[in-house]
Amino acid sequence: MPMHDWTKVDAGIFHDFHQTWVIRISSALNESLLPSDHYALLMVAKASVAIDDGVCDEPHIQRVGTAVQTRPESTCRILSDATHYGHIKNRVSIRRQSDDRIVSLVDIVCPGNKNGRIVFRRYLDDLAGLLGRGTHLLVLDPFPPRATDPAGIHAAFLNEWDGSNYSIPCDKPLTFVSYEADPADDSYADVKHLAVGEPLPDMPVFLETDG
Repeated sequence: MPMHDWTKVDAGIFHDFHQTWVIRISSALNESLLPSDHYALLMVAKASVAIDDGVCDEPHIQRVGTAVQTRPESTCRILSDATHYGHIKNRVSIRRQSDDRIVSLVDIVCPGNKNGRIVFRRYLDDLAGLLGRGTHLLVLDPFPPRATDPAGIHAAFLNEWDGSNYSIPCDKPLTFVSYEADPADDSYADVKHLAVGEPLPDMPVFLETDG
């Protein structure tokens, strides 16, 4: 499949593709790619939006003597389509059959993950937390850098993880990266960059450290 330019469609169209893609990845893993002692399942990604987003407060009423004072009508924080779909997207979890433990996750970045500095920071914190707990990651980012990640998703994650710097090729702005979690805090990354129109690269999915 060639990489499409997903900046040219709205969030709902990409969400439909996103959900279809994770199902295809999960099916391919279970049908032929995973060893027999592992299996893949879909799981809802951890929300990267505030839990009270989109919730309206009821007008506050206070009685003073015989008068009733009502606070001005509150304003709702309405979720954008991008943030909404980022809240309900799926990931592929890969589990070990003997104990059903999640050993690896496949995550496809969506516009909602980059929809603002706070939301993006929560997303990076989620990835860092997974690696820190020994869960390997395959992160597929089909979107070019934005203000939240001016040097790309991998550079932003490295800066979050250990403060190191990374440069992205200007002619290949899309990033696919597989992280091998290491309890010794010496995680390994296999990074590939591509441009719109190029075929998707083969990527490793780590199931164990040094494996």
